[in-house]
Amino acid sequence: MSEEVDNKAVVLRWIEAYNERDTQAEADARAPGYVAHAPGLPDLLDSQAWTQFIASFIEAFPDLRLTVEDIFSVGDMVAARVAFRGTHRGEFQGIPPTDKQVAFSRIEIDRMGDGKVQEHWSSLISSV
Repeated sequence: MSEEVDNKAVVLRWIEAYNERDTQAEADARAPGYVAHAPGLPDLLDSQAWTQFIASFIEAFPDLRLTVEDIFSVGDMVAARVAFRGTHRGEFQGIPPTDKQVAFSRIEIDRMGDGKVQEHWSSLISSV
């Protein structure tokens, strides 16, 4: 790309697409060859597996909202502290719905390229 891309803005749009349940915009933010490292899962997730993974969250927590609490960027890397809040209304990873509010924070790190997320890491940092 000839012009400099604001990687933080790309990640913020990606998260907002999730909040709006705009699956096409969320998918468009991911680069071809996208991979995600998700805690607790034995394998890397490609773009298709990532779509299925986030769909399971939407089913289980239909009101789940992500809030970026901190974000910074250095070179092609973006790091964000993201709060997740929602209500457990559907089965999730074998756990039946509880109708309880859930809240947790994660650190998310994204490697960027050509204005898209190429690689994603996340790690739980706290839960309520």
